Amino acid sequence: MIVPSRLRLAVCAGAALATFAWSDPVAAQSLCGSAASLDRQNSQARIHDFTYIDTPGQVRRFVDAGYLVPVRANRDFELHAVSFPYARPEAELFIRRLAAQYRAACGEKLVVTSLTRPQNRQPRNASDRSVHPTGMAIDLRYSGDRNCRSWLEGVLLSLERTGVLEATRERYPAHYHIALYPRPYASYVDRMASGDSPSTRRAQPAQRVAEAAPTIQRYEVRRGDSLWTIARKHGVSISELRASNDLRSSRIHPGQMLRVPVRAQR
Repeated sequence: MIVPSRLRLAVCAGAALATFAWSDPVAAQSLCGSAASLDRQNSQARIHDFTYIDTPGQVRRFVDAGYLVPVRANRDFELHAVSFPYARPEAELFIRRLAAQYRAACGEKLVVTSLTRPQNRQPRNASDRSVHPTGMAIDLRYSGDRNCRSWLEGVLLSLERTGVLEATRERYPAHYHIALYPRPYASYVDRMASGDSPSTRRAQPAQRVAEAAPTIQRYEVRRGDSLWTIARKHGVSISELRASNDLRSSRIHPGQMLRVPVRAQR
């Protein structure tokens, strides 16, 4: 995250015009960076027990241990000048989901310009409180298409109000800085996948058909695994997997044995 003070004031002034009508203090947010935003980002890094990676060698060790996963370009997004194309598993999932929606909405690819950055490779003008060294941050290019920018900013503000990320529009160089909150985001994706929104809950009958108790299977974590890939492979949610193993974070390691709750198909 790069935060020149003069340019930030310009961003804040523009953002204020777009958000003055909000009456809800939670909803009245903008893409303006602030000390409070940095506080929230660093607080989430501590809650997730994330290490601030110091060197490229430590990045490689985190990749080998499965704490960071490769981010590979696809038909919906590309990487531009990304020195370390790795991120926390949930950040990689966020990029893929957002990119597919972005391309469908405005017809161009999303461009990722920065991911994990070790402390000794941070730009000189980067904030000393940047969460890029934790692997939970993503920088996205500022599109030249006004409609694409409008769509993306609307989505980022909506997700920020949901409490799954912090987003800032930077001016030098022009980009969006996103600090993703892995556990809240994983829970959000679980809810979206199951259709468990307030409206769908209201539409469901009071009496639900009882589900069969899940069968517990044992799974040995392999190199490159993440909670997301294991959950997807077995057809369970990340939250179910975490609860079955009393996990307080998404951190797992090769050789670890996990309990996987698997329900019989009917």
